[in-house]
Amino acid sequence: MHASITYWQAIIMGLTQGATELFPISSLGHSVLLPALFGWHNLVNSQNRSESFFLAFIVGLHVGTAVGLIMYYWRTWAALFRGMWLQLTRVGERGMASLWHLGDPEMDPNYRLLVVLAVATVPVGIVGLALEHKLRVLFANPLAAAIFLSINGVILLVGEYLRRSRGRHVAYGHLETMTLGTALAIGSSQILALFAGISRSGSTMVAGLMTGLDHEESANFAFLLATPVILLAGLYKLPDLLGPLGNGVRLQTVVGALCAMVTALVSVRFLTKWFTTKTLIPFGIYSLVAGLACVVRFA
Repeated sequence: MHASITYWQAIIMGLTQGATELFPISSLGHSVLLPALFGWHNLVNSQNRSESFFLAFIVGLHVGTAVGLIMYYWRTWAALFRGMWLQLTRVGERGMASLWHLGDPEMDPNYRLLVVLAVATVPVGIVGLALEHKLRVLFANPLAAAIFLSINGVILLVGEYLRRSRGRHVAYGHLETMTLGTALAIGSSQILALFAGISRSGSTMVAGLMTGLDHEESANFAFLLATPVILLAGLYKLPDLLGPLGNGVRLQTVVGALCAMVTALVSVRFLTKWFTTKTLIPFGIYSLVAGLACVVRFA
């Protein structure tokens, strides 16, 4: 199939990707639904192919999104890696166990958070390598995406309901004291985002809320956790874009990636402030209503 994507389509998809990756409403679901709603048959027809220029294009958008996140959190990432360096300098006097004994009160807190983030990426990394492409091709159709978007709304709303019903009994956790078991549990929730329509940030935030984090900490952890996952997944598949699949769409991908970077940066600035006082409920309502409307449209 001849590669075909216009610059206008690239801009719209890039702007949408950067926002919906961070807003808990599923970027993957919207990348399936929007072309169908706009009647972009050149994109719709390419989505469920095992190899297609559109999937290569989406890879570029993910890299742009990750760059936007890095731009926002660069000070945090610098502190985390600085903490790693400080911890490594102590190995000689404290032994190798100092690198993984999270209960050590003298462990650098930034290094500790870096370890937690690294461990939390393991489940989705393993499952993603094995199943991401298969699930993407299998469920890359508007009806499936609409159904999963509706499910995403239910997850967000039920998560908020459970959080509120348990609120007075929950001991609020903190990122600085998160255990590896909790990190694995939260990180595993990202596996749900392999289904087009279920949000990575949304599922991660709900898991964080269920383990006792507040909304602000859940959001920050979700965004920090998403950065390496999105970036590494994009870089892993970047050869697709540089190879034959990228013929005819590379410049469009660069334009789309730049749009995704900008909207990701704007979105994370907005959402980190939003979740200091507000909840997932509006995004749950949007996902449920939009998902059901699209189910009716594409059924």
